[in-house]
Amino acid sequence: MRDHTLLRLSAGATLLLLAACAEKSTLAPGADVGPQPTLVAPKKSMFPTVDIAPAKGWPQGGKPVAAAGLAVNAMASGLDHPRWLHVLPNGDVLVAESNAPERPEDKKGIRGYVMGKVMAKAGAGVPSANRITLLRDADGDGVAELKKVFLKGLNSPFGMALVGDMLYVANTDGIVRFPYKEGDTEITAGAQQVAPLPGGPLNHHWTKNIIASRDGRKLYATSGSNSNVAENGMDKEVDRAAILEVDIASGKTRLFASGLRNPNGMAWNPETGALWTVVNERDEIGSDLVPDYLTSVKDGGFYGWPYSWYGQHVDERVKPPRPDLVAKAIAPDYALGAHVAALGLAFYTGSLLPQFANGAIIGQHGSWNRKPLAGYNVVYVPFKEGKPAGKPVDILTGFVDKNGDALGRPVGVAVSKQGAILVADDVGNVIWRVTPAGQ
Repeated sequence: MRDHTLLRLSAGATLLLLAACAEKSTLAPGADVGPQPTLVAPKKSMFPTVDIAPAKGWPQGGKPVAAAGLAVNAMASGLDHPRWLHVLPNGDVLVAESNAPERPEDKKGIRGYVMGKVMAKAGAGVPSANRITLLRDADGDGVAELKKVFLKGLNSPFGMALVGDMLYVANTDGIVRFPYKEGDTEITAGAQQVAPLPGGPLNHHWTKNIIASRDGRKLYATSGSNSNVAENGMDKEVDRAAILEVDIASGKTRLFASGLRNPNGMAWNPETGALWTVVNERDEIGSDLVPDYLTSVKDGGFYGWPYSWYGQHVDERVKPPRPDLVAKAIAPDYALGAHVAALGLAFYTGSLLPQFANGAIIGQHGSWNRKPLAGYNVVYVPFKEGKPAGKPVDILTGFVDKNGDALGRPVGVAVSKQGAILVADDVGNVIWRVTPAGQ
């Protein structure tokens, strides 16, 4: 047993070493961003490119760099891997403190071992707190004077939605709900089951986000793939790589859109009413492929995964091929750049920061499969007449220091009741608040 373990460790270390020497991006900065990104040929290699900004955390007094005209402060700190945000009507902010559940099947083999080491280096190797914490800034000074456990005993929670007097929470394996009364600072009632979501011992992409329809009758839930490119078999991908529609009254679920490798943030476009999402695309075909993206989502739409990428570019690794599905694949609306790991999404509808009106605020968690690093920032994508119009504009940067260490990593984003931009930082364990400079 000892020899087997040493061999396994040696093989994993060798793989990481070889991967660290792999290819680099050859595109000009920004060429893989926008409605018509430059798409290069896939690069084949025995080992994937691995380049991680090791999770370090912020030094005392440290914070991200806000763009000109903006200021940033910590609304709350000392959290435990804060991933997602939801702002309640009274201005209270809910924070899902969460990490991956136990996934024994996802850790098997050398690849699983190495990826586990990579994720741990990135700060994702800690146990899940499995709770939602409430933040309240009653005096309006931008710092939460109340930080209290609101819900506990959850199962890797992520997305949240308030519909009427019920709070819906997306655990990794299903949607549950709890009674809520405005002003509550704690919920002790038991969970009511609403609908299952794909989970299980593999559960490769574990985060499940939810958003309510405008009429409050439906929930839309993200469900990431159980693999990179279906290497575990398509039988493991039922209701995955998809957005699911859940009827709240009956709990019945249907496939709303598919072929979305790992969708996370969702938001309703304030001008058109359409559903938009950000999606993490596939890995291991080069530093310049495939761009993660922002796109509107069509009912019944198929977006390519795993058979094709960025529309109808066939992924030759997937066997057997499905040319019939490739022919139906919809190209995304807007590329965000390869491997930026876009997670958070919110349309700006406040008045405090009018320069961001109706545009998309996006939290980019940062790359592991690209040299040089990409993401690790919060950006604004301007919109005009309901569509992206222009290059992304930085809101927050400085999450990686000069030594290449990650001081923080942005995940969920939200707009506060006052119109500030809120950002969950799961390495710094902080909720950042962005406002106009000088306020």
